[in-house]
Amino acid sequence: MTPIHTSRVIIVGAGLAAQYAALKLAPRPVLMISPEPLGTGASSAWAQGGVAAAMDPADSAEAHARDTVTAGAGTVDATVARSVTEEARRHILDLTGLGTPFDRTETGEYVLSREAAHSFARVVRVKGDQAGAEIMRALSAQVRAADHIQMLEGVMATALHMDGGRVAGVAVARCDEGLSESVILISPAVLLAGGGSGGLYALTTNPPRIRGQVIGMAARAGADIADAEFVQFHPTAIACGTDPAPLATEALRGDGAILVNRHGERFMLDAHPDAELAPRDIVARAVYAQTQGGLAPALDTRAALGTKILTDFPAVAAACQQAGLDPVTQVIPVAAAAHYHMGGVATDADGASTLPGLWACGEVASTGLHGANRLASNGLLEALVYGRRCALAIDAALPAPTVAAPVTLPDLPAAETPDPALVARLRQAMTDGAGVIRTADGLNRTLTEIAAIEAAQPACDALLNMTATATLIAAAALERRESRGAHFRSDFPHPDGATGIRSLMTLTDALAIRATMTRKEPA
Repeated sequence: MTPIHTSRVIIVGAGLAAQYAALKLAPRPVLMISPEPLGTGASSAWAQGGVAAAMDPADSAEAHARDTVTAGAGTVDATVARSVTEEARRHILDLTGLGTPFDRTETGEYVLSREAAHSFARVVRVKGDQAGAEIMRALSAQVRAADHIQMLEGVMATALHMDGGRVAGVAVARCDEGLSESVILISPAVLLAGGGSGGLYALTTNPPRIRGQVIGMAARAGADIADAEFVQFHPTAIACGTDPAPLATEALRGDGAILVNRHGERFMLDAHPDAELAPRDIVARAVYAQTQGGLAPALDTRAALGTKILTDFPAVAAACQQAGLDPVTQVIPVAAAAHYHMGGVATDADGASTLPGLWACGEVASTGLHGANRLASNGLLEALVYGRRCALAIDAALPAPTVAAPVTLPDLPAAETPDPALVARLRQAMTDGAGVIRTADGLNRTLTEIAAIEAAQPACDALLNMTATATLIAAAALERRESRGAHFRSDFPHPDGATGIRSLMTLTDALAIRATMTRKEPA
């Protein structure tokens, strides 16, 4: 099919990072591509905690950066941490100006929550647990009203288009009547802001479409992928049998909620000096161990919050009620669920990838901020900081903007969609072998299973994007023969020194490792 040329900057995604970048690119024409209506399918909209920022006069960007480095278990880029935390206050004020109704005291100060591994209460929130939804609502209104932004909703990016070693556009397909044949959009710059990889696991808190496809697109085009092995598991997904699992925000524990098992024992007291406010990886492994031991871990908010959970944390209360639970009188069953991917497309300080013409921001990127274990509520902060940085860098790299005609897609015939049974197999394989606790044998089996899944539907780009990211996660986890942060190897249970080295891998590297594992399997 003849390519469609546009002078618009293409942004893949419609979450916080994508929308913020699109607004900051004004007046340069932008084309945003999203499978769902604006903002509705983005992980950002599901974020409960808020945005971490040193807003308290007693707090500081230095302290925030120090906590970020400590939580990251020896692989955070300290320079990145300092530069990001220094920008945090600016973005809170900017979001406020754009209409975000952050919780405020009677005297106008921001209400701040303390979450795990923070030394201060510094998480700026909205209506207790609705920060993501309210920030996205405010930004989406701005995006809808912006003359320079065109939205293509119900459209999925399936591959990057390369021209002479440079990213020159994307292949896109409609997804309203099943995935359609692709058309290529040629653009002067592409920004990937399409979320992470949590949905590659059978138990996840991520929206249904967030399954590593955007990282996979970049990897298949040859981009370097950093820290792929570091997948964060949230310790308090509500274990109610739904897919995805509702989230019980960490702010509940910040307000005094405790973790107990079916015997009423508060098991985190023996696991870490900070108990329920220990770093997420430690809490997640403790919850996972309780689950594996049949001890039914649960979050008890009754003494700490009582009826206040209904008003202070309405999203959690609603999720409990939908599951037939009363959090005022009952404990909330929880499980460790795939939540956030610290790894992603390797970027520099401006969000540029290793491929010319391609930038990345938000969860799809790996900037060096999160290290091996993201500090709570730093995810939305990173999306804001790098959304703006990408916008500035892209604008500086291109000629002066001109008026751009809207992009119109032709009618396209139906194309092959991922076999749901294969996707389910992939998610289970990742949970079984590349989940909370990993071993060489489990990772080898996972890589072999991924290869078999890929071979069963080799012409489906959407599935190949998922299997590419899954391969990178498992291969990088196999190569890291230590336990660090969210990456835990029971066959190598200790870190190899106080500090670690960030991993960097291409899909070609990962496929070579996978091929070696596959050859080891008996015929």
